[in-house]
Amino acid sequence: MSNLLKNIIRFIVFILFQVFVLDNIQPLHRFIIPYLYFLFILWLPFKISRGGLSLLGFLFGLCLDFFTKTPGLHAAACTLIAYVRPFIIGLLMPKESYEISYAEPSFTSMGLMPYFVYVLILTVLHHSYLVFLEWLEFGNFFYFLGKVFATTGISLLLILITEILFVRKSRYRTNVA
Repeated sequence: MSNLLKNIIRFIVFILFQVFVLDNIQPLHRFIIPYLYFLFILWLPFKISRGGLSLLGFLFGLCLDFFTKTPGLHAAACTLIAYVRPFIIGLLMPKESYEISYAEPSFTSMGLMPYFVYVLILTVLHHSYLVFLEWLEFGNFFYFLGKVFATTGISLLLILITEILFVRKSRYRTNVA
């Protein structure tokens, strides 16, 4: 299956799963809201440019905003993590090692600890920005922090379950022409 077709299917599946499954779960507590949709952006190939990633993140978030009737909240958060993603990858791994060998971020291509740090940083950034925009005030800073960390915790658990259930085969590219 081509990368384009695979990513189009992921786009649709992540949006539908978030809208029809995760958004219909009653909040476990006033802090905990499960989000998994942004994993689509984290799984995109390495070779997409920062501008292309930002545009894709914006369109992906806008599609989710359309279904959830939120005025640009998810589009802003997805655009932010899509823009920051290449910088985080560049910090965690040398450019020549991941661009030549593998197509997309995973445990195999990045290693266990760098991949976990990559997912953790972008998840915290996404949720912090999303909760900040949703809340748009700093009346009670501890409530803000509690909601960010609780939502991040449940999202990391969902990401771990997704990574275990849907193992992505990272093909090692030997012909790098």
